[in-house]
Amino acid sequence: MSKRIQAKYKIDRRMGENIWGRAKSPVNRRDYGPGQHGQRRKGKLSDFGIQLRAKQKLKGYYGNITEKQFRRYYDEAVRRKGDTGENLVGILECRLDALVYRAKFVPTVFGARQFVSHGHVLVNGKRCNIPSRLLKAGDVVEVREKARAIPMVIEASQSPEREYPEYVSVEGFKATYVRVPTLDEVPYPVIMEPNLVVEFYSR
Repeated sequence: MSKRIQAKYKIDRRMGENIWGRAKSPVNRRDYGPGQHGQRRKGKLSDFGIQLRAKQKLKGYYGNITEKQFRRYYDEAVRRKGDTGENLVGILECRLDALVYRAKFVPTVFGARQFVSHGHVLVNGKRCNIPSRLLKAGDVVEVREKARAIPMVIEASQSPEREYPEYVSVEGFKATYVRVPTLDEVPYPVIMEPNLVVEFYSR
């Protein structure tokens, strides 16, 4: 299991955007980068810099995905038929921790990874502790009985911050992954540009 080695909100501040759309994000108060040089005037980004930022933003949104793992998703997206950028987003959205987050079982992407790793989730009736597991259409994900009283789960389910996307059907503590979404169906709080990610890797 990969471990987060930096403060998650540094990603927000480095990008200058509230990429998870959370009210707690420090970008809402300090819209400059972290560190002692964060308030320096920013230079104009090169094409490479713009592509790199798009890749960092999309990868950072899904939590602790390593560069190696993210590159593997890109290679799989290239292999599949259709638009590579759309394919990449579809692969990221069918991760188990992404669905746990979309179903509002937990308040954050990082919490989703931890929640799954601790064995609080059933996939098609069987316990699964692998956050990166890729789901298929029709798979049912359920919060285990003893985990439903965890304060984090109760808080997330009652949160007005997020809505359920159309490709996830939720009934109580049970969610069904209906289908692979298109880019415009994924409720990103900020604009994601997977086409720039494709350009970054295809250099």
